[in-house]
Amino acid sequence: MERKRPYGLSLLLSTAILLVEAVLALVVSVLHGLTQQSWAMTPTGGSPLSVVLLPFLALFAATAAAALSVAVVLPTASLSDVLGRRFGGREAWWWVPPVAAAVSLLLVGATTVVAGGTGSAGFARGWLLTTVALAVPALVCRSRRKRVFGPVALWGLAAVVLTGVLGGVAFGTGVLTMYRPPDVARAELVGTWSDGKGGTLTLTAEGRATVSGLDRTSGERGEACVGRGTWGYGTGTDRHARGVGVDVPSCGRTLWDVGGTEDRPTLHRIVVRSVEPDEVDRYELTRRTPR
Repeated sequence: MERKRPYGLSLLLSTAILLVEAVLALVVSVLHGLTQQSWAMTPTGGSPLSVVLLPFLALFAATAAAALSVAVVLPTASLSDVLGRRFGGREAWWWVPPVAAAVSLLLVGATTVVAGGTGSAGFARGWLLTTVALAVPALVCRSRRKRVFGPVALWGLAAVVLTGVLGGVAFGTGVLTMYRPPDVARAELVGTWSDGKGGTLTLTAEGRATVSGLDRTSGERGEACVGRGTWGYGTGTDRHARGVGVDVPSCGRTLWDVGGTEDRPTLHRIVVRSVEPDEVDRYELTRRTPR
């Protein structure tokens, strides 16, 4: 009978697998994000400081993966072995998935309660993904094979690269479509736009604009802008050029980017809080439905 892998090596193996899963999740998240409006609303550019922070982020990710391994993955593998011996007379790998599913149900359930609840579809999706993410390292860690680190590294790298390549192919062939702002005519912008919290922006066909209760471009949270002025519409091909410029003397000039979809266009811009310069809000307006 082959001896079990030492605890320290199992911990290292579980940590490595969780890191690979995290990178895979990041790649999938980026690919999915490119199909959503959110990526177009995010300020572009970056800071050289981000490169300096990469080693610290990697260290944080490794520490978090190790903590999850100790608290969740390795106990799941051990519990599956205990249940196998108790009810089947021997350790068996097929006990891992149901134990991982039960543990994941508790984790996702607790997270949902703390977060304030999600829909049933979101809960089911989170439970399934967490079960898979937990079961894979637990299955590998209970393996008695001596040479496992090499295959894990090789298959992990292959999975990440393949996911990125398939995503690129999907965008290139049209299976996935990168989000593009809708092509909205100037006349379609005429009307009243609301932030859903009492603030409105009214645009007229003659080029007049009325602002009531909208947040300013920067400043304290809750500081509102009220006034009358003019507006114009950029018709450039670049997504940042197709904006609605609103010039109200009491509020200054603001630029609203056109977003949403052809059926439901939106106006949005970034609001920077002066108290916390690094805090930015994506401020969105939707067309008010006439009563």
